[in-house]
Formats: sequence, structure tokens, C-alpha cells
Amino acid sequence: MSAPRTRVQRRPVHGVLLLDKPLGLSSNQALQKASWLLRAEKAGHTGTLDPLATGVLPLCFGAATKFGQLQLDADKTYEATIRLGVKTSTGDAEGEVVATRPVPPLDAARIEEVAQRFTGAIRQVPPMHSALKKDGRPLYELARAGQEVEREPRDAVVRSLSLQAAAPEVLMLVATVSKGTYIRTLGEDIGEALGCGGHLTSLRRVASGGIAVDRCITLDRLEALGEDERMAHLHPVSSLLDSHTPVTLGEDDAGRFLSGLRRRGDWPDGDRIAVYSSNSLLGTGHVKAGELIPGRLLSPIEIQQILQSANAS
Repeated sequence: MSAPRTRVQRRPVHGVLLLDKPLGLSSNQALQKASWLLRAEKAGHTGTLDPLATGVLPLCFGAATKFGQLQLDADKTYEATIRLGVKTSTGDAEGEVVATRPVPPLDAARIEEVAQRFTGAIRQVPPMHSALKKDGRPLYELARAGQEVEREPRDAVVRSLSLQAAAPEVLMLVATVSKGTYIRTLGEDIGEALGCGGHLTSLRRVASGGIAVDRCITLDRLEALGEDERMAHLHPVSSLLDSHTPVTLGEDDAGRFLSGLRRRGDWPDGDRIAVYSSNSLLGTGHVKAGELIPGRLLSPIEIQQILQSANAS
């Protein structure tokens, strides 16, 4: 049994940590460890990765949690290995084998045909081992209790899909997908389309919303750093808004905007606006008919803490 962690004094921390999640930890476990290392009061992750999966997991701290939904909604790219001919209870290597079938000879043309079939808009039946809820209970809880319930198919979009044979019974998958796409289910469905079934033996998220895994830091590396060095790996809250159109307000308009008041100006209409004052991010909004309408706003206390942290560094 590992020794209990030392109790730490939590503090306001605002920013985004680009984590390369390790194998064997849930997203929440990885979040809790990173939060402990940074001594952060408030934190949230931006998209669940199973313990079997590794890779890009942006973690939001403090004010950044207000904009984490943007990463939840973003397209993501995965690399996975599919073991053909073996179906498991969970669709991955953690489950029990429930069926085996011979793997037919596969040539490049057949593999490409199946890849094309699963590219574009598809429908998926969510796996029982997922966080979706039925009558208030996560499906994975029901699955662990030996229950299976009917699930409605859901829409998903596979932006791109590459399949390559790595061995007679193994396929390598690289896919960029929309929010809500289950890669385990995609692997199982590909196995069924090939006539033999299959399950994932590895899964790695290599990009999320334009964030590539080579920009991320591991928990081991983060833990080995001193506290100031850990903080230096935090990206600013505004980094979550790189795809937004920036608008800068004068001091008076900035104060009114933070109070929730609409401002009028010579701005083109747009749904994604990042609003700044001369020295700080204020929040997000949208412009309609030249009117800037507040969306998610930072509090004055959060703005002050961010500025104090920047001045201290």
C-alpha cells in the first residue's frame, strides 16, 4: 500500500496544463494528482480517457474551467491497435473474451474499402462500458453488475480514418473524429465489417482541438520538477480561446461588459469572440448586429489573481 499523501495548502491557480495521461490512470485520477502537485483549488479535465488510453488530456485550473467545454467539443485524433478475431466484453483488452472467430485473409484493397465505409457521418451504439447514464446511473456501473440495457444509436463523424495491417491479425488505426465518437466501438465495428470481430489492445489520443501530444508533459516529469517549474508549464487561460476573434474594450466598456451589459461597436457578427481589456482577458461573447453580448465571464477576483501571478513571475 502506498503511503498517504501529505496534506497541502491549496491556492488559486489559473491556467491550462497539457498533460500526456499515463496508462493505468483514469482521467479523474490524473487530474487529482496534477491538482495536488500544483496545489490548485479548482480543476477540471476536458474529455474522459479510459485507464487503458494514454495521450492528450488538457487540464483546466481556476478560471480556465469556464472554457473547458471548448476542448470537450473539439475534434480529437487517436492512434489505436485492433486485435482481430477476438471480441471482449468491454471492447478493449481489459474485458473478458466473449467470442473468437478466424480472421480471413485481408489485402490492402479490402482494408481500404472498410476504412472508407467508416469515414464520414456514422451511427454508433454506445458501449455499456461508458459514462453515459441510464436512470441516473452510469452505464459502466450497470455493466459491472452484469446488466445490459438497450442504447439508442448516436450520430458521430469520422473526419479521416487510416487502417493498416501491422500483422496477420492486427490493424493499426489512426482516426480524427468528432465529439462523442467511441473509438472502442469503432474498432469493434471495423472487426465486424471484416467478418471476424475485434477489440482494442492500445489507444492513444495524439491530438485534441489542435493540441498535439508533443506539447504535453507527463505526470512523472511534472512531479520531478520544483514548484516554480511546474507553474511554468501552465498555459494562460486565453490559450483555450485561440480560435476566437479577439475584441479589446476600453476601461469603461470593460467594466460594464464584466457586469453583464451589452456593448455596441463596429464589430462583424460572430459566435466566438474573446474579449479583452488593455491588460487582461475578460471572457467570451458573441456579436449580433454590431452588439457585443457577454457569454462566459471572468470574475474581478480571478482577473486580479491572474494579473498578480503574471507580475510575480
